[in-house]
Amino acid sequence: MLRVLIVLLLLIPILEIWLLMATGKAIGWVPTLLLCILTGVTGAWLARRQGLQFFRLAQLQLSRREMPGEVILDGIFVFMGGLLLLTPGFFTDFLGFSLLIPYTRGIARLCTKRWLDKKIRNGQFNVFTFNRFNRF
Repeated sequence: MLRVLIVLLLLIPILEIWLLMATGKAIGWVPTLLLCILTGVTGAWLARRQGLQFFRLAQLQLSRREMPGEVILDGIFVFMGGLLLLTPGFFTDFLGFSLLIPYTRGIARLCTKRWLDKKIRNGQFNVFTFNRFNRF
């Protein structure tokens, strides 16, 4: 897992720089810069709006004594999408917008749940629950 993270940390900036340079050559550096700023501002606005909706929905579910698991996972994905949109570059903007769109976010949520389920079943991920009878 660490190797994959290191490769991603090296490849993503290279891809971003290449995309920015190619776009700058195609449409000019001023429109490229304005496009980067526009995607960042739009992404921050969308992430804030959707994040507040998920926060309210989680509060509503908790007040009904329901577990807001899906809503929390959606909120995490919206937060990650907002962070990706605030980073300069078009590849991270594409990933960020894909996490803000409900359909693609649902696909990411399903893949994440399957990955976590597989890790739990293989014993690579432990889940601890606490109840009022546990002693510390």
